[in-house]
Parts: sequence; structure tokens; C-alpha cells
Amino acid sequence: MKRHVDDLAIFGGQPAFLYPLFVGRPNKFDRTRLFDRLNWALDNEWLTNGGPLTSEFEHCVAELAGVRHCVATCNATAGLQLLAHATGLTGEVVMPSLTFVATAHSMRWLGLEPVFCDVDPRTGCIDVASAEATSITERTSAIIGVHLWGQSCAVVELEKLAADKGIALFFDAAHALGCTSFGRAIGGFGDAEVFSFHATKVVSAFEGGAIVSDDDELAHRVRALRNFGIGLTGGNAAGGTNAKMCEASAAMGLTSLEAFADAVEWNRANYESYRSELEGLPGVRIVEMPETERNNYQYVIVEIDNEVSGMGRDLLMQLLRAEQVTAKPYFSPACHEQEPYRSRGRVELPHTERLSARVLALPTGTGVSSEDIRRICNVVRLAASNGPEITARWQRTNPHRTAEAGA
Repeated sequence: MKRHVDDLAIFGGQPAFLYPLFVGRPNKFDRTRLFDRLNWALDNEWLTNGGPLTSEFEHCVAELAGVRHCVATCNATAGLQLLAHATGLTGEVVMPSLTFVATAHSMRWLGLEPVFCDVDPRTGCIDVASAEATSITERTSAIIGVHLWGQSCAVVELEKLAADKGIALFFDAAHALGCTSFGRAIGGFGDAEVFSFHATKVVSAFEGGAIVSDDDELAHRVRALRNFGIGLTGGNAAGGTNAKMCEASAAMGLTSLEAFADAVEWNRANYESYRSELEGLPGVRIVEMPETERNNYQYVIVEIDNEVSGMGRDLLMQLLRAEQVTAKPYFSPACHEQEPYRSRGRVELPHTERLSARVLALPTGTGVSSEDIRRICNVVRLAASNGPEITARWQRTNPHRTAEAGA
């Protein structure tokens, strides 16, 4: 374990890990079950176009989300776009800027205009008052809320706002499979919600997504649009597309779902270990998940206060990387701070910008052990306890990178 600043790898010490640890490394699953399913699909010679594995996967996800309908897609981005076409969105779509760029890009790719609002400074989820006061105009056709890091948006307030304005409400639930809001499973709020089953998610289909909803007509429309619009009476202005999930992805998704409960328990134990190891450390705050709600704990997020610790988030990230720990700034820069949105003009989103500059995701998942966490937190404690010295030393040896790393 490291005891002195000189022990840090960034200053020439031995790295804490022989092999790199990553955020979002795939969780463990039963490979035999996966290969059995793949062989079954190959034997049956039904590899896509709504095969039996995809139908089974949709049923399982709908049950987990507590809804009547699940439409599996090739990815979550396509799911958001299908919803936009199915509901005829036009003009502007309001969303938080503190999200992965896919939320915004999915709308812009269709010719819609993402309009960014601020977030709750505690949770990082969309701020309803900001959305209403500064973002909704006569051109707004929808709101997209984001359940950030598995935390629920203010769903009741957003549903009321959308109803009052007569606009659609969707949720990007990429982080929130198996989570709850007010004791209800995330999946049944708004007009529809979209899950991600990317390889980095707690349940993976290699690549994949799903639209979940209790709206019978909406589910019918997105299911048809997913398959070139076939079966949609009267058609659609956009025609349709190919956004189907194939049987290989469904096989992986089903196998990953079988391991979901164990992965959540592992993640929760990791989250508790991080909390215990970093408790009371000045300038470092674990973003805590509400104990009254169910969570999948697939993200462990820390907020670094430069004024207290004397060291910026970016420098800590570089320091950890030297130790073979690849932490991630989820999400930095925020959407409005990067192209193609930045050049549209300055948007004042103070809470978003503050969190975006300070938050960091630490490795978790079934490939991360309690000993790994102990070593990671040893480095974080050493760094945060010696922030001014580390920052000054880094700036002396890397003057051209001072602003980037020390701020």
C-alpha cells in the first residue's frame, strides 16, 4: 500500500495494479448457457426478424420493468429515434446536458433540435423548474429525462409538466434497469422509456436496447417502424428502418439477465466498500443512492471538490491512470460544452458545469474485488490528503498541462 507521495506511480512509484482496471468492463456470466442458446438458434436457423430468443428477452425485460410492452432494438440510440418517429416529434426536444451525447445526437440526427436545461445539483438529473422556465417554447414537442447513474428523475413533476404543456415525455433509462422510483420499477413512466444493453451495462446484449411502455398503440408503432414500417396502417412519414435485435444479441441478453441479481449484489457490496473506505475524506464525496429505492449500483460516482482537496478531478484521473486504474468523467464535457452544440451559443447551466467538472466514475462490477477497491481508495486517500503538494509538483514538471489537470 502507498504511504507517501513519492509512492505514486505518476511520480515514479510502482503502479498499484499489474493489469488495468476499467469502468464498464463486462460482468461475468455463464458462457455455457450463452453457447447453448447460440447453438439452439443456429440449429433452428432463425437468426433475426423477431426470433424466439428475442421474444423471450422482450418478455423478461417487460416483466422486470413492470410494463406490458417491450420492443427490443439494435441499440438504445435507435430506440430513442424510433420513439421520435412514432410520435411525430418536431422542432425542439428538451433534455439535460449532463448525459451521454447519444441522448442529444439521437434527436439531432433526425433534424430535431436538442435544447439543454440544468440539473438538480444533488442528483445530476433533469431540473424540472429549469426545463419549464428556460427551455420549453412553442416549438417544444417533447422532454427527455435521463435517470442518471440509476437515480430516478423527478418523474411525477415531469409527467405533470408534460401533460400541462401537451408534449411527449420519454426517459433515457440507459443506466436504470432494475431501479425504482417511488417503489415502482423504472420503465413505466412517461410515454415510454429506453434501456441500453451495451457491453458496458449491467445487463449486456453485446449491443442492444429496448423501448418499454404501457401504451399499446405506441408499442405497435415502434415495433413496426423497427422493421421498415411493415404492418403500420397508413405508413409513417419517415417510412421505417431496420433497428431489430438479432438472436445472438438476445441470447447474450438472456444469459446476462440470468446473472443480473448476482451482479447487483456484487455491485452493491462494491459500492458499500467504496463508501466505507472514503467516508469522511475531505473534498471527496460519494454520490449516494437513495436507500428507499432499488438500484443496480452499476456506477460508483465520486465528486471531487478542488477547493477542499487542493487537487482537481482531472489530475486525480491522471494519477489513477498511472496506477492502472482507468476512471471516467461521466459526463465531461457536458453536451452543451461540445460540438456540434457548443457553437450554437453560450448556455448558462451552472449546476451542470459544476458537476461535469467534478464527477468521476470508479471501477466496479463483478471483475472488481474488495481488495481492488481497498487499493484504489488507498491511492485516492493519499492523493486527496496531499492535494496541494501533488498539484504543485505536477505543475512544476508539466507546466503546459497545468490548467487541464489542476483546475
